[in-house]
Amino acid sequence: MTDTTGLPALEAELARQRVLLNLPPKSWMPATPSPAGGRALDVAVVGAGLCGLVANAALGMEGIDEVRLFDAAPEGREGPWITYARMETLRTVKEAAGPALGIPALTFRAWFEAQWGIDAWEAMDLAPREMWMDYLVWYRRMTGARVENDCPVTEIVPEGDLFRVVTAKGDWYTRRVVLATGLDALGAPRLPRVAEGLPDGRVHHSADRFDPESLRGKRVIVVGAGASAMDNAAAALEAGCARLDLLVRRGAVPTVDKFTGTGSRGMTAGFVGLSDADKWALMDEGDRFPVPPPRHSVERVARHENAFLHVGAPVEDVETRGTGIAVTTPLGEIEADVAIFATGFGIDLPRRPELRHLAPHARLWGDVVDGARAAANPALAAHPYLADDFTFIERTPGSCPALSRVALFAYPSVPSHGKVTSGIPASSEGARRLASGLVRSFFAEDAETHLTRFRDYDTPDMTGEEWCPTPLPVRA
Repeated sequence: MTDTTGLPALEAELARQRVLLNLPPKSWMPATPSPAGGRALDVAVVGAGLCGLVANAALGMEGIDEVRLFDAAPEGREGPWITYARMETLRTVKEAAGPALGIPALTFRAWFEAQWGIDAWEAMDLAPREMWMDYLVWYRRMTGARVENDCPVTEIVPEGDLFRVVTAKGDWYTRRVVLATGLDALGAPRLPRVAEGLPDGRVHHSADRFDPESLRGKRVIVVGAGASAMDNAAAALEAGCARLDLLVRRGAVPTVDKFTGTGSRGMTAGFVGLSDADKWALMDEGDRFPVPPPRHSVERVARHENAFLHVGAPVEDVETRGTGIAVTTPLGEIEADVAIFATGFGIDLPRRPELRHLAPHARLWGDVVDGARAAANPALAAHPYLADDFTFIERTPGSCPALSRVALFAYPSVPSHGKVTSGIPASSEGARRLASGLVRSFFAEDAETHLTRFRDYDTPDMTGEEWCPTPLPVRA
């Protein structure tokens, strides 16, 4: 049962902890006039999921508070947690402090224990994903995020020193843009070419919104070996599908999680300081050894007698057959009613029309590594090559200076910054790095304003009469 009296007490403690930390600091940003009248935003954050919310909170802790978040989803449905995610629980350990930014009362654990108690916390293994969404809704309220929901961004236009952000609810002017749009920030769900163009309802991507109940009584194929593949397979089985075939192109389901196994504060905070060659080597190695699905996710599928695993079975062709489909693999052909491709997200800039003024000018990893390495891993080479503050860099100097005022705080920034935007555990580390970079950028850009403030400040701390000079005795 939920203790509704515990949460107000936690919120009071959160307010106290903020006072102890002297948060928020005083505002220091000069107001920038908007061409539309009033004040322009300092930062427009595109996306109000985990990364967008923690970015906003970190900016507030740096005294940057003229911030607005824009999300295409309705309020309370931002991100994947209750839309297309189909795992039972989070994959992250419950103890991860996540987006709390060093404030104990803002942690998931504090929120949980305030409502269900310490014993319930100790008894819980992993957090249910729906509960995590409830926490993020509370986090949004506690951090005072100003969010425009049901408000997709359709265009980002550089106009002088500002950007005009075109949305479903009108235009906004802002000095900086932060893209916090998750896994598909610079592309879209990735389907193999052989699966494109098939009739609606016969092929899904694991990121599609569909009701697993629609799979009841059907023959279902899931393609992939990661966590998302297992989650979708389990959802189909639990919905009552007639048969489930899981196709894995590799010779075995991955079992070694290199990033978690070698994870440390050094990896989290230090990755950004590596040379380009070392960053590429780590990420390229990670691509050769993909992250395995959690053991409990595999067991969730394997316990069903109508679930079948096929390894060494890449999809070679998909064709319609009657009311279903036929999938061809090196092991043979499998007929089904529906196929779900858990094949991840790709960098596909032409599919992001809102970035059309910026994306063609952005430097990519393929521009900074030699041609042989880029050709060997084109997916990695397609990622943007970012500065230390998450901002884009021009491919050709002078071609689009506005890129230095756009930050990518989403999954595709991982090759440049490490795993600080790829999930819950290191989200605070990434948000602090982002906010610190924006502070430096703003302060340098406004140096003349701050110098003028310095010169003009003349408010005395004393009257000058607190201690009057003593006359020296006059010599005869």
